[in-house]
Amino acid sequence: MLRTFSAFVTSLRARSLQELAPFALFALTAAMIAVFGKVAGEVMGGETRSFDEALLRALRDPSDLADPIGPAWLEHVVRDVTSLGSFTVVSVVTLVAIGYLLIDGKRAAAAFVFIAIASGVALSEGLKHLFARPRPELVAHLVEVQTASFPSGHAMLSAVTFLTLGALLARIQSRRRLKAYVISVAILLTLLIGASRVYLGVHWPTDVLAGWCAGAAWAMGCWLLATWLQSRGRIEKPDSNNTPADRG
Repeated sequence: MLRTFSAFVTSLRARSLQELAPFALFALTAAMIAVFGKVAGEVMGGETRSFDEALLRALRDPSDLADPIGPAWLEHVVRDVTSLGSFTVVSVVTLVAIGYLLIDGKRAAAAFVFIAIASGVALSEGLKHLFARPRPELVAHLVEVQTASFPSGHAMLSAVTFLTLGALLARIQSRRRLKAYVISVAILLTLLIGASRVYLGVHWPTDVLAGWCAGAAWAMGCWLLATWLQSRGRIEKPDSNNTPADRG
């Protein structure tokens, strides 16, 4: 009887957490939007200049601002990492994910991924044109850039793509360990790609911070929408053919 009561309490706790999750996610989304607005306002007012310049200088040799700190191989590694946030790579990743979902019979989820990421890319480009912030000229650019600086396209696109895919793939998985793994990888990639842009001297730190906030808010909004659509049968729910042992 004690075991039955314990199982009942555990079930109630799990249900409560599941019901509270959307509200927590909505609050976090609102917080990310608020931080983006705060950073954007201070950037346009020139209030972040000293912070941006100090951090860019800290990542370069004081005697030669064209030389980043660290061993020579680190620059090559960072170049490789930053390429993961390029339009080409995120497009390929998106198409691969869509193909996987289609093969798995999740057509609605595949369509949702395409719309969510394509609209996120459009938002990123629109924000760049709106703010039109020049790229930093304080240090040498270690990779070629052509577009405006704010917000960082790589930071925002990686957040939009990897966090949206991670959130949706987590939504259609029933095993907790798989959910945690997918989300953790998505967050790590997003952070590494954004940080690489500052190290390479092609973005002000506040560009990257704003890109992370905008992209994360977009991804979490997509997660909330996917949850709502799943509850109404518009997007496929997690596979139910896993055994209880698989769900741990």
